[in-house]
Amino acid sequence: MTGLFSPGWAGSPAADATSDLSFLEALLAAEAALTRAQAAVGLAPTEAAAAVTEAAADVGRFDVRDLALRARDGGNPVIPLVAALTAAVPADAAPYVHRGATSQDILDTALMLLSARTLDLILAALSRTEQALARLAAEHRDTAMPARTLTQHAVPTTFGLKAAGWRSLTLDARDRAEAVRGSLPAQLGGAAGTLASFRAYMARAGRASGASPVPVPETPVPAPETVVAAFADELGLSAPLLPWHSLRTPVADLASALAFTAGALGKVAADVLTLSRTEIAEVSEGAGGGSSAMPHKSNPVRATLIAAAARRAPGLAATLYGSLAAEDERPAGAWHAEWETLRDLLRLAGGAARDAAELAEGLRVHPEAMRAHLGLTGGLIVSERLAIELTPSLGAARAKELLAGAARRARAEGRTLAEALADDPALDDIDLTDLAELTDPTRYTGFAGDLTDRALGRR
Repeated sequence: MTGLFSPGWAGSPAADATSDLSFLEALLAAEAALTRAQAAVGLAPTEAAAAVTEAAADVGRFDVRDLALRARDGGNPVIPLVAALTAAVPADAAPYVHRGATSQDILDTALMLLSARTLDLILAALSRTEQALARLAAEHRDTAMPARTLTQHAVPTTFGLKAAGWRSLTLDARDRAEAVRGSLPAQLGGAAGTLASFRAYMARAGRASGASPVPVPETPVPAPETVVAAFADELGLSAPLLPWHSLRTPVADLASALAFTAGALGKVAADVLTLSRTEIAEVSEGAGGGSSAMPHKSNPVRATLIAAAARRAPGLAATLYGSLAAEDERPAGAWHAEWETLRDLLRLAGGAARDAAELAEGLRVHPEAMRAHLGLTGGLIVSERLAIELTPSLGAARAKELLAGAARRARAEGRTLAEALADDPALDDIDLTDLAELTDPTRYTGFAGDLTDRALGRR
């Protein structure tokens, strides 16, 4: 896929890591690791493991499109791949190709390999993003701007606190991605998740060597667990407690972490899209995109692509969560629905992470616009502060009523709140000598600076 309709991930490292060729390489890596793992525990000749590994490394001998078309016969690409890999190894190694495994073992393991590689890329991009946001937060710790609630000016805040909040979400995404990355498991259960074939191979190996028969069922049998551990170790994945053919916790965890990542970065994008509107222009992308019809435009393209990913990701995650309800020991349909969905979600999150890093590193902040917007309401943005100051003298209800009236007069007469209050006879007995200071928005940012410092202390 070239990604013609997917500029959010086209050309990204995540796109390369999840391509059809990368998926084929992961499938072959799983097959080779399986044979090596069996050789490591004495269930296959080392020569066979070497032969399978050598054949699997020659990815060019396998036709991706042909495998895709032949996959229709059995419902997954592992079946034709096993046939092709078996044909590619010497006759004495052929019996050890895919031995003891089922198609789902190899495909699930390959998907975990793709996920591991893509998560590594996402984590690297999130690291760039949080570092850039930390710099912005520190630089603009005390840069006052209007906070907006329900689309309207609320009270003043600082851009430093906003950027620190973006960074906090980015670190939340990092923590979730790291936790999932560290727990991605290999899959090995055999035909129905019982590892029965490995027990049989062990028993046969014991008879051939003259060793004691395999222990009775009541006695723990270490060999299958050893094979699973060796298989996982070969691939750098975790060894699962149980085969998870229809126990899809690993996929659900991936869905959660990836959708959260897209959504967390989507919050950053949503704010940038709002703040970069022509009539607001408090921030702008360092390298905006052009328009096919309007030469004057510099569109916030990075934020737009991230926002698109954030909207698509929850639906993909919902499909993966739906596949938790998987029947039997190996399901029909639920498992198959995961493959493209997971890859799409990996690509979306990976593309969003790439774009977020570029966005954060190039974001331009315009404090002069922020300061001008603080004055748009003529001091009304700090009416909460005045209510607090007047309540001891007038009571809460009277103070609110007086300020509401002053606000109406200020709007109607084109005056500031301070001017409207200064000639209100109801305030004649109240000391308003500090009215200019009380209505200065830059002096009512609360603990924004301290909160920013606190947020920046997180590592």
